[in-house]
Amino acid sequence: MADSSTRGIQTVLHPVSDLARARPVYAALLGTDPQADSEYYVGFQAEGQQIGLVPGGGPQGMTSPVAYWHVPDIEAKLAEVTAAGATVHEPAHDVGGGRLVATVTDPDGNVLGLLQDR
Repeated sequence: MADSSTRGIQTVLHPVSDLARARPVYAALLGTDPQADSEYYVGFQAEGQQIGLVPGGGPQGMTSPVAYWHVPDIEAKLAEVTAAGATVHEPAHDVGGGRLVATVTDPDGNVLGLLQDR
């Protein structure tokens, strides 16, 4: 059986309307410059977590931050949480470098992120 345990929340994505305005606020908050800085994503490493800024809500049309639970097998975890009552919001897909992400909604509509690094 595949390992479907969770390795905790290690990534949190924040939707922002203006990356240029948000970047210095998060840099000041986290006390570091971004490690990734492009027109579609600004990412910071802070105390073992990835804090990301995505413009315009990102590809999922996010309206609030989404925490991403890191898992060793995203398909197994998707099957497990949907069997328990979650609904797939965004199916697993590669966002670059072999990183897979997916989102589900819980019964109250909260968006939960899943992330698998290959």
